Amino acid sequence: MEKELIEQNKEDFLNIARTNIKRDGIEGLLKFVESTDFFTAPASTKFHLAEEGGLCAHSLNVYERLEKLMIMEYGEEGYNKEAVAIVALFHDICKACFYKIDYRNVKEDGVWVQKPYYTVDDALPYGHGEKSVYIINGYLRLTREEAIA
Repeated sequence: MEKELIEQNKEDFLNIARTNIKRDGIEGLLKFVESTDFFTAPASTKFHLAEEGGLCAHSLNVYERLEKLMIMEYGEEGYNKEAVAIVALFHDICKACFYKIDYRNVKEDGVWVQKPYYTVDDALPYGHGEKSVYIINGYLRLTREEAIA
C-alpha cells in the first residue's frame, strides 16, 4: 500500500473516532493506537490485506460496511453511531504489535533469494476477540453489547 494511502487511512480513522466517540478515555485509546504499528501493520499474515497499512484499511472497511448495514436496517438516526465506531474501528486492535517481518528463501529463476513475509509475534496470548476487549477496556468502558460484538 502506498504511503499516501496509509496516511489518508490514518487521518480517516482518527477523524471517524473523534467525530463519533465521545466516551471518556477515547483520547487515551487513540494515543495508545498511535504509539503502536496499528496504521502500518498488516491485517493478516497471508489472507485479507496482508500488506503494510492493511490493519487500518481493514478496520475502515469494517466500519464502512457496518455503518451501511445499520443505516439500511435502522435509518440514518436509528442506531448508536458511537457503538458502531468503537466496535468496527477497534475490533482488531489486538493485532497492533502482533506481526513482524521475517524472511524465507524462495527460488526465483533458479536462484535462491530471501523474501520478506509476515509472521506472528504474540506477546499477549489471549483469544483474538477477548484480547481486543481487554485492550479497549484499559482506556474506555465498553457496554456488554460492544464487548460481545
